[in-house]
Amino acid sequence: MAAAFQDGILTEASNGGTLNVTAYNSNQQLNNNSNSLLSTLSQLDGIKVHILDTPTFQHTAHLKLTANCAINALATLQNCRNETPMVSTSNETMDTQDVPVFAPAKKTQSTSVDLKGQTRRVLIPGHRMSPLKKDWVNIYGPLVDLLKLQVRMNPQKRAVELRSSKHTNDSGHLQKGADFVKAYALGFAVEDAIALLRLDDLYIDSFEVKDVKSLQGDHLSRAIGRIAGQNGKTKFALENATRTRIVLADTHIHILGAFNNCRLCKDSICSLILGSPPGKVYNHLKVVGARLKQRF
Repeated sequence: MAAAFQDGILTEASNGGTLNVTAYNSNQQLNNNSNSLLSTLSQLDGIKVHILDTPTFQHTAHLKLTANCAINALATLQNCRNETPMVSTSNETMDTQDVPVFAPAKKTQSTSVDLKGQTRRVLIPGHRMSPLKKDWVNIYGPLVDLLKLQVRMNPQKRAVELRSSKHTNDSGHLQKGADFVKAYALGFAVEDAIALLRLDDLYIDSFEVKDVKSLQGDHLSRAIGRIAGQNGKTKFALENATRTRIVLADTHIHILGAFNNCRLCKDSICSLILGSPPGKVYNHLKVVGARLKQRF
């Protein structure tokens, strides 16, 4: 395509043999030369004249011309008419030719994860070693029977070591076993921690009293007492109402349960830490417990 621009007139000559002439009438009116040129061009065959009233003239980079005048475009038009238009006889277009062609991927080995030899080591606190030895039969039984893991106790390092074997079917069994042992190390009973092996939507939420409110001395002791209650009454009420399990280890609090249940239990514990009376928390738990019973 050839084009020229002069005196507010843009002329374009295409390979199809036609000449498009566009007059851009800006704030200044077209001069006499432009008007006479437009009238002359409109009488020629194969020339289309367009007059646009626009406040500004905007054109793309390939139309920013250095041609002299529209007369040069007429000569270009004559050359375009004499030339034979280029017609592609190939069925392939430029877009299809630019598409890269890749060789088929080579066959590789099986992408299944090799579970053999993966290990986990769970550290056991010193005060939990004696209970671990007593409940060892109840701990390694589910790990071996349900998860098909290899497990051993290392008294020197105070740790329980887990390893997957060729009989382990799922890659998540090793992590489940580690979570089960960690729950027991935090203070949960074996009967409660074994729920982590059977259910997938359980997790442990741990926090400290000082994360809620900075308390020291007798104030901290009274806050822990409000959470536990007389003979554990408040703690058991929280567990039954929210369907969770709670462990009070000094200033550390561990909650085992589903996400929504743990959140409700944590909100109640935070209220007790901040000083809410247990009676007010009980009433709130009754409402929450009624809502949870309606859920499946």
